[in-house]
Amino acid sequence: MRIARGATGRVLIVFLCIVLLPLTAVSAGDDRSKERLAMVTVQIVARGVKDPVTLAAMREVPRHRFVPLVQAASAYDDRPLPIGHGQTISQPFIVAYMTETIQPGPGKKILEIGTGSGYQAAILAAAGAEVYSIEIIPALADSATQRLRELGYTTVMTKAADGYYGWAEHGPFDAIIVTAATEFVPPPLIEQLKDGGLMIVPVGSPFFMQTLMLVQKTGETTTSTSLMPVRFVPFQRAE
Repeated sequence: MRIARGATGRVLIVFLCIVLLPLTAVSAGDDRSKERLAMVTVQIVARGVKDPVTLAAMREVPRHRFVPLVQAASAYDDRPLPIGHGQTISQPFIVAYMTETIQPGPGKKILEIGTGSGYQAAILAAAGAEVYSIEIIPALADSATQRLRELGYTTVMTKAADGYYGWAEHGPFDAIIVTAATEFVPPPLIEQLKDGGLMIVPVGSPFFMQTLMLVQKTGETTTSTSLMPVRFVPFQRAE
């Protein structure tokens, strides 16, 4: 389990990586917009997320289309859900918080390391960004690619690869979002940030408490700011 403690001292569950399950979309006609609106109001706005672009994206993207069928009833709960292969779809608050932090919007080019189900990429795309998303687990990369295409997120490009190296041919990026814990920020990712670019990344030892960091690049200099304690699964590397 991954947890975070917010500014109020309240414990927030971030991830739960347990069961291996196939990812299956529910009926396209199942809108559930009322649940999304409640999710944003109760779980996200109430915890301090204010960016209107982020909030609009969270209200728009059908989270229930990004979870396994057996988890669909819980899609808008205040918790993460397993999506198979030891991975999860993150708690809604964490998705919104990380999105707000990197300031997405029209005209922004964003690199995501760790596609998972494709939900975070869809949120970034709904915020107007051009998204390049890398997933090291081929089965997840394939299913996320298909799901994003079916749902019409045409500004998301995906590939199965080792995210350590980023996606240099499409860089530099306005922002980079990393969804697994690394003991140090991969140098190729720093190189692929634009001057003035932002990166949000959990840093620390695997299986222990880490720190969610905001990295900003200015010229050849990078500065890091600690945001909150978190616990993420390790950043996977190709063998």
